[in-house]
Amino acid sequence: MTPSEQSPQRCGQVAIVGKPNVGKSTLLNALVGQKISITSRKAQTTRHRITGIHTQGSTQFVFVDTPGFQTRHTTALNKSLNKTVLGAVGDVDLVLFVVEAGSFNMADDKVLSLLKPGVPVLLIANKLDAIQRREDLAPWLRQMQERHPFTEFVPMSAKNAKDIQRLLGICEKYLPEQAWWYGEDELTDRSEKFLASEIVREKLFRFTGDELPYTSTVVIDKFEEEPSKTSKRMVRIAATIVVERDGHKAMVIGDKGERLKRIGTEARQELEKLMDCKVFIELWVKVRSGWADDEARVRSFGYE
Repeated sequence: MTPSEQSPQRCGQVAIVGKPNVGKSTLLNALVGQKISITSRKAQTTRHRITGIHTQGSTQFVFVDTPGFQTRHTTALNKSLNKTVLGAVGDVDLVLFVVEAGSFNMADDKVLSLLKPGVPVLLIANKLDAIQRREDLAPWLRQMQERHPFTEFVPMSAKNAKDIQRLLGICEKYLPEQAWWYGEDELTDRSEKFLASEIVREKLFRFTGDELPYTSTVVIDKFEEEPSKTSKRMVRIAATIVVERDGHKAMVIGDKGERLKRIGTEARQELEKLMDCKVFIELWVKVRSGWADDEARVRSFGYE
């Protein structure tokens, strides 16, 4: 008998929430077992609600990674991102509230205030590997319990495979008994075209560091499969990197086009691995000043 025949199927939604740059996307990728959400040191890398699916035994976990809730800026882009967070926390079976172990500030507090009563919340004390002495955490945990009636505390590191397995075991008991929503081998509800724009955006931020404002975005102009004699699948992608100023455009292109070439090469290599096919990618850079403040343009670039 297979595990799913022995015990009833469980399936439910688990929202991963927290302030920007606290490790939510790294946690999602670890829980799913494959990269589906992009990561970078830049705050606000995640822009969309991204669903990651992990099926283990008779249980299917549907994880929802959300943008970090923005309190500092009030552009049309940030309003759209915050709406995404609120939509995600409203309708789930369990919330993973991610904070850095031993730390809690106003931005964390803002996210905590969004959580609806009645939904169990696990306090994920992430980046535990950065804490020198574990006993220092006890007073902090007591303070956290006073802030919110957390169902459980899970001190962990998203980079530790044992911690990830332990977290999956804890999450499982909060999910309702019901049929799975997705196929056993599905990892995300996002299309390959969406993943392509995200991977290009990740490389863009990785190679420009803090010089480039986070309002830069990537639009996929073409995503087409073509017949290939040498590989089982071939995809041709054309993408536009949208920046706010001419100076940013020059920065992205780099000396003699070197930086743009590097962004394209790294994105292509990662997409080939992710989609298991041959990829050709062309990148262009365009200036669209003020787009993050323009609601119509924010929507036209694929933000809700």
